[in-house]
Amino acid sequence: MRYIQQRNERLAPLVVKRFQARGFSACFAPTKQEALARALSWIPEGSRVSWGGSLSLIQIGLLDAVKAAFSVIDRDSAADPEQRQELMRRALLCDVFLTGANAVSDDGQLINMDGNGNRVAALTFGPKQVIVVAGMNKVVHGVEAGIERIRTTAAPFNMMRFLKTDSETICARTGMCASCIAPDCICNSLVITRRSRPNGRIKVLLVGEDLGI
Repeated sequence: MRYIQQRNERLAPLVVKRFQARGFSACFAPTKQEALARALSWIPEGSRVSWGGSLSLIQIGLLDAVKAAFSVIDRDSAADPEQRQELMRRALLCDVFLTGANAVSDDGQLINMDGNGNRVAALTFGPKQVIVVAGMNKVVHGVEAGIERIRTTAAPFNMMRFLKTDSETICARTGMCASCIAPDCICNSLVITRRSRPNGRIKVLLVGEDLGI
């Protein structure tokens, strides 16, 4: 819709500037195609690449592109759960880690809730470079709104996306968060990334289309 496009085009430059003021590299790509090209331009030749679970990366075609062009650490290639865990650990020492975001605050902060902790661990320390891909639908007014978005949208929908029909989590059964502590809860580690250190290590790519959940 035209008014959504207008909102994105007007808001995105402001959010980009606020990320840059906090040490992030950041830019806006109006379309998925432009987002793919920009993300690939950020990955140095010869890099070893890995990623966290993210629909956004799939939707812009980034995972297929890096698998075709780079050496990758892909946890989905594991033969068993133990090997999968080992690949996730190795991913923390890759050259470039790719991820989405649960929410992006309009003052330039990333808000993420994680089940295993591998995504937020990579954001915090380890990979030489982190590229975050987020649709403008993830932009909210402040950190508290980002946490609320996770509780009301991202977590319940992701539990249902994972097809955990027998889950003990309240959101899988009712669609509403109840701050549960179920064994298969995916809301275990909350990380607010308010600044990139060193400058430019975390690169934020805002996309002018709805991506992810």
